[in-house]
Amino acid sequence: MLDHVKTVGDSIQIAEGVLATLATQPEKMKAALDPFMLATDVADYLVRKGVPFRETHHISGRCVGLSEQTGTPMNELSYQQLKGIDARFEEDIGESFDDERSVEMRSARGGTSKSSVLEQIKVLKGMLE
Repeated sequence: MLDHVKTVGDSIQIAEGVLATLATQPEKMKAALDPFMLATDVADYLVRKGVPFRETHHISGRCVGLSEQTGTPMNELSYQQLKGIDARFEEDIGESFDDERSVEMRSARGGTSKSSVLEQIKVLKGMLE
């Protein structure tokens, strides 16, 4: 048991050092975004349109496949190309290829939206007090 306490204490010290020296590079982070990261957003879009989830994974996979086959980034596939994959795509599908919107849509507890992250920080700070 004492070994576990020491390990946790050491881990906290290491994490503190990492966070104290952490430097983010937002430009590089944004450049690393890949349209394939939004494949789940395509599936979510279809679910909101009433398509059963069990089908959306397959449809989203076909979008990824077409993107790879044509060498066209997924967010640059035309509406006609997407409609050719599944007739239930509508013209508003382009909204699903917005990285910031994708982050903000995950607002459940533990989600990635700004409000969720701020809430998580508040809870964790409360635990430290």
